[in-house]
Amino acid sequence: MSKELKASSVKVQEFLSQHGQDFVVQQMPGSTRTAEEAAESIGCTVSQIAKSLIFKHGETGEPVLVVASGTNRVCADKVREATGIVLKKADASFVREKVGYAIGGVPPVAHNASVQTILDQDLHQYSEIWAAAGTPNSVFRLNPRHLGELTQGQWVDLAQ
Repeated sequence: MSKELKASSVKVQEFLSQHGQDFVVQQMPGSTRTAEEAAESIGCTVSQIAKSLIFKHGETGEPVLVVASGTNRVCADKVREATGIVLKKADASFVREKVGYAIGGVPPVAHNASVQTILDQDLHQYSEIWAAAGTPNSVFRLNPRHLGELTQGQWVDLAQ
């Protein structure tokens, strides 16, 4: 693992440090763009990857972050039933503009502005999970409790 962090990862590291945790952003030698690639680079299961997906709120047009276990597909109907939010697809330019990161490196924290967040309750089964840290090859380790505290997200059953 390289010690040199890119600007996007530094932004994430600064956010984590400001929130009183000892999280360390790690630059991986291989890609972490997909949950499968991240798990392979880290040496964990795909389910332990907390993938950050940005959607568009169907009513407001604002970004909605869904953090899902790496093996789960998000069921928009379950999200709507649990939260009242209708999820719409967001394109790459929307994601970069609204949250400040490119798809494949979107972290669950340190966005351009506050983002409503929905968390996959399946992540609770792991003592250790991994999330993207701003680039397609940077990650940080945390646990589900910290994920909830850092994001102020709502835990729901969202898997298809």
